[in-house]
Amino acid sequence: LNLPVLCFPQLLNDSCRKQTLHYSKTMLLYIVMSCISLITTALNLLVIISVSHFRQLHTPSNILLLSLAVSDFLVGLLLMPLEILRSTTCWVLGDFMCFLYWYLTGNITCVSIGNIVLISVDRYVAICDPLHYSTRITVAKVKLSVCLCWFYAIFSISLYAKDYLIESGRYNSCYGECAFVINDIARTIDLVLSFIFPITVIIVLYMRVFVVAVSQARAMRSHVTAVTLQCSLNQANKSELKAARTLGILVVVFLLCFCPYYCVSLIREDFSSVAPIVISLFFSNSCLNPVIYALFYPWFRKALKLIVTLQILHSGSCEVSIL
Repeated sequence: LNLPVLCFPQLLNDSCRKQTLHYSKTMLLYIVMSCISLITTALNLLVIISVSHFRQLHTPSNILLLSLAVSDFLVGLLLMPLEILRSTTCWVLGDFMCFLYWYLTGNITCVSIGNIVLISVDRYVAICDPLHYSTRITVAKVKLSVCLCWFYAIFSISLYAKDYLIESGRYNSCYGECAFVINDIARTIDLVLSFIFPITVIIVLYMRVFVVAVSQARAMRSHVTAVTLQCSLNQANKSELKAARTLGILVVVFLLCFCPYYCVSLIREDFSSVAPIVISLFFSNSCLNPVIYALFYPWFRKALKLIVTLQILHSGSCEVSIL
């Protein structure tokens, strides 16, 4: 008689069953996900070091990229390893660590969305109102916005998770499980505030940026005079257009990785069967972001070379021209 393999054999009636994946498949999953976690952590750490160390990169746009890189770094360092454990074996870290995992997942998700919204606003002002960009978007204002974004994420997720913290493990059907459930009211509020509203803002702003960028490209191709371009309210120089394109790709990739989670949760009440897929897809965005930087930002490739060759340890390296 084949008895089920239990997570906690001493708890015959309350223990969860271990997943019965073949050993080779389990090892392959561990190796692939561990490699992605390691790459995500390393690449985002390089972005953090680059923007933090080189003074020339201390611009409003790069401060936003730094905030996004910090959240992506935490995904690779903390969330991916915990998700590997949660999805491939029994949860043996206890109820508090389970709470911490879901809390950090919600917190970092909220911060990532907020960062993308701030990036969209930054590009909108840079492209659509470039004459006032330097006065409207300053480093001090951006830092304040980033701090408010992180504070809002911490506060809002705390409201959802407070009941779980009071009664740890309340959503687990058996020992060895790590589950988290929010009620319908909280889910609706979260859907509106964390998905519908920010995604609408992002799409509207980037549609406007796209229209202006196309009009500017046509104006440049048709050899419109510099005076005419200067008088235009929608003036944008070549570097700003390139930055808008790069960050547009960043936003599109983010939406493709992030939307499935909320779409599935919207149409299905119980999506536990596909949860690992949509969560892994969201986490993969954290690995893709620095790859986008490496492909489209020359300053990141130059900074990467200086970091890898340890030239940043030299005196005065923070003043090196990187742009």
